[in-house]
Amino acid sequence: MLNKIHHIAVICSNYEVSKKFYTETLGLTIIREVYRKERDSYKLDLALNGMYVIELFSFPTPPKRSTQPEARGLRHLAFEVSDLEKTIKGLEEKGIKAEAIRMDEFTGKRFSFIFDPDELPIELYEL
Repeated sequence: MLNKIHHIAVICSNYEVSKKFYTETLGLTIIREVYRKERDSYKLDLALNGMYVIELFSFPTPPKRSTQPEARGLRHLAFEVSDLEKTIKGLEEKGIKAEAIRMDEFTGKRFSFIFDPDELPIELYEL
């Protein structure tokens, strides 16, 4: 029986750029950072509000995502926010552009998307 999602793994193309984005721009905190010499790969464990959520990996030459956003596999990451406009404004002050705010037709909740350094879609969902 499943209890909850434990974490989400993301492979980036530029480790330092993505590390800065997830920690400094989005505010996730580092739990652990490991360099695996045999794979020439970093693994960065990140938390949100003390809860382990993302493993950020680097590899020497990862292939690009083939299409956006309807490629097979992970479609996007979604983070809950309390105030969508305030969140978007704070990200814009850090140079991150958000898409126009949309309405979820099924829940009536508002959301928007930003993109990480590798153009992985990140949804900001207001509750």
